[in-house]
This record gives sequence, structure tokens and C-alpha cells, in this order.
Amino acid sequence: MGWASKRNGDLLRLAEREFDVFLTVDRKLQHQQKLSTFSIAVLVLIADSNTLADLQPLIPKVLELLPTAARGRHV
Repeated sequence: MGWASKRNGDLLRLAEREFDVFLTVDRKLQHQQKLSTFSIAVLVLIADSNTLADLQPLIPKVLELLPTAARGRHV
């Protein structure tokens, strides 16, 4: 989508226009941004790395949380 150079607030502003949920491995995002000002839910994935092999086991939990993920909040 051409967003590779976007960071934090700019990225969230773009994402909230297109998506309902933002997945990230950035554990500090909720401390760096006031997420309640964004109209998008944020799911923070906690794994040993951001490789597919480490993130893939988290997918069942992500799928479980998606229906109840609230905009402007993080899980």
C-alpha cells in the first residue's frame, strides 16, 4: 500500500481509514500514541520475533479476539 515509510501516528491514521483492526508487534505503541483518538482496534502480538514461524502460533488467539476488538483500544 506504499506505507513502508510511515510510522506510528501516521500509520494508524492511514490504517483506520481502511481497516477495523491493526496488528503489530510494537509493544510500546500504546505508550507512544493515544490509541483512544484512533478509530481502529490495535492487537499487539507478543512473540520471540516478528518472523512468520514465531507469529503463526498466535493466529488462533487473534481470530478469537477479532470479533470483540474495540476501536480506540489495544489488546
